[in-house]
Amino acid sequence: MSRLTTDMRDEDSRPYFLWDEPLTIRQLREILRSGDERERLAYMAKILREARYEDVWEFLSVDDLVRYWERLAPRLGRRRAFWEFLLRKWRELGLVQ
Repeated sequence: MSRLTTDMRDEDSRPYFLWDEPLTIRQLREILRSGDERERLAYMAKILREARYEDVWEFLSVDDLVRYWERLAPRLGRRRAFWEFLLRKWRELGLVQ
């Protein structure tokens, strides 16, 4: 199993927020790019729940968050309120629809 890292450029290591899974950063990016929707949503939710805010954007776009919000929100646990707050503020400011 690869080592854990906080360096999201280290494609052959596991991101710290996937400490319980044997996926490298490269494999995670591939799943997010071309995996089936169920699998993509599961990993998107895990990133939103477990990764630091600045690391989220290494894997997801704001468009991803907006587009899949209704399906992601129920999977976010205690982090849901944080992401709801951000989306609400971004909408109030006209940054997203």
